[in-house]
Amino acid sequence: MTATDPALTGLASGWGALSLLHGRIESRVERALQSGHGLSAREYSLLDVLSRQHDGEGGHLQMKQVADAVVLSQSATTRLVTRLEDRGLLSRYLCPTDRRGIYTDVTPAGRALLDAARPTNDAALRQALDEAAGNPELASLVAAIEAIDAPARRS
Repeated sequence: MTATDPALTGLASGWGALSLLHGRIESRVERALQSGHGLSAREYSLLDVLSRQHDGEGGHLQMKQVADAVVLSQSATTRLVTRLEDRGLLSRYLCPTDRRGIYTDVTPAGRALLDAARPTNDAALRQALDEAAGNPELASLVAAIEAIDAPARRS
């Protein structure tokens, strides 16, 4: 293989398109969440992930799992949790079965903010995808994203 191999060029082109789509979506969502709710896209994502925890087996996430879910390092996730805790949107507590483990829950204020921000996030995401669908370079990626959501909309 050479640097100009068509397969490598195609992969690089596809990766570039995916990166472009991600950047456009994140930018639109970030602006909408910041202006409407004073939340960054990362803060929204963290609140969303933590709001889906439950009390059943494996229902609470350890910090590494949270970091993986929001695509941040553990240290960056810890800093983000601390900022949201300082704002009263999250609380931490010791794991009842392993005193070394610390869990994080969304507070009632955090849930209220998340509930208010969710329609803003969804609308900004929809707008970004609709705009990207008009770009021939990005249309197939948008279709792939929408295909992932299709089974959920049917049920």
